[in-house]
Amino acid sequence: MVRASLGVNPWSVLYEGVARHTSLSFGTISAVVGVLVLLLWIPLRQRPTFGTGANIVVLACSSDLGLRLLPQDLGLEARIGLLAGGVLLNGLSVAVYVGARYGPGPRDGLMTGASAATGRSLRFVRTLIEVTVLGAGWLLGGSVGAGTVLYALAVGPVTQFFLPRFAYRSAVERQG
Repeated sequence: MVRASLGVNPWSVLYEGVARHTSLSFGTISAVVGVLVLLLWIPLRQRPTFGTGANIVVLACSSDLGLRLLPQDLGLEARIGLLAGGVLLNGLSVAVYVGARYGPGPRDGLMTGASAATGRSLRFVRTLIEVTVLGAGWLLGGSVGAGTVLYALAVGPVTQFFLPRFAYRSAVERQG
């Protein structure tokens, strides 16, 4: 989505905003924010797992690597494809790894924990989180575009659509 240059996801708006005020790389900011989000898990009684830590490390490293490898000057058609694919694949990937029960990443654990604590849908909670993060990132100077709004409004519903299709169920759960 960063290389689509049509607006990044709300968390990336936050990372860009923080980057404007620090010398840290995009990936490093992602990791630091991920660790800080874990603090929000405490009142939600969420517990980090191996998957949570792996999410922080993989996201930070792959963000920096992807930005080094993907070209910046793509045509509009390719950029639209990157944007649409980014929204769809992010919602799908969240559903796959949360559904696998290896532990959610910091942002997704915040979503699932807040949903469980409030009784609100994943769609509602995720959208609220994304809009809040978007506002903070924009106030810090992060870039916002049509893709940002699309992501903020669509990733929650996309995740909720895919989650039941990829949720791991034990033999006992499948029987009844």
